[in-house]
Amino acid sequence: MRNDFPILKTERLQLRRITESDLENIYNGLSNPDVIKHYGISFNSLEATKEQMTWFADSKQFWWAICSIDNETFYGAGGLNDFSKEHKKAEIGLWLLPDFWGKGIMTEVMPLICNYGFEKLGIHRIEGFVESDNQNCKKAMAKLDFQLEGIMKDCEIKNGKFISVEIYAKLKT
Repeated sequence: MRNDFPILKTERLQLRRITESDLENIYNGLSNPDVIKHYGISFNSLEATKEQMTWFADSKQFWWAICSIDNETFYGAGGLNDFSKEHKKAEIGLWLLPDFWGKGIMTEVMPLICNYGFEKLGIHRIEGFVESDNQNCKKAMAKLDFQLEGIMKDCEIKNGKFISVEIYAKLKT
């Protein structure tokens, strides 16, 4: 586990290291049908969710718990993964518990994550892969100046059906 993990803050939110005490909250998110509808992984038990906790702790990922500024309320998780020093790029990801959708959290948190990647990690490119039917995420990506670069048609199978994924990117300016 890295010791230099930063806490990022806005006036109402903080992004902090994900800890073992977040296991139940992570499970609640990644087992919720509304959350996993557009998310790449899901878990059906607390025990299985421990795999995700190990992934969060990996030094190639920078994922935070998204919480209220007083750390009393857990909203979701977000961060950068597939970090490549060689190519100076990473993939951004984020999910929120449904009770907190539509409250501007995603558009408040994503700039913090992007700025950390650009300024502290030396990233030049941040990519986002969005399922084509995830309208809310696509709107947020556009609002945050991510550019649609293309669509990978029928590139994955989810629940027995082909899905298309749109590629968004933001470059350090």
